[in-house]
Amino acid sequence: MTNEEQQSWAVRQLQEKQAEMGRLPLKSDFDVVTLSRIKAFLGPWPRALEKAELKEKKEAEKSKTSHKRKSRKRSGQNEI
Repeated sequence: MTNEEQQSWAVRQLQEKQAEMGRLPLKSDFDVVTLSRIKAFLGPWPRALEKAELKEKKEAEKSKTSHKRKSRKRSGQNEI
């Protein structure tokens, strides 16, 4: 199977599970082997859901995390 075919298979698994369950699929909805393959082909669970177009990317969340780190660093909270 090519990389494209692997990704397509993983996306189908997620989309079919969503149709079957009527909600976003959870990792626990899949057997260990299928879950491992989905994550290997599509990346971490949130990215896999994004690639399957089941979940939108949260760009704002990235900037919040970055902002929190900068704030902590400035206030000296990172020191032990």
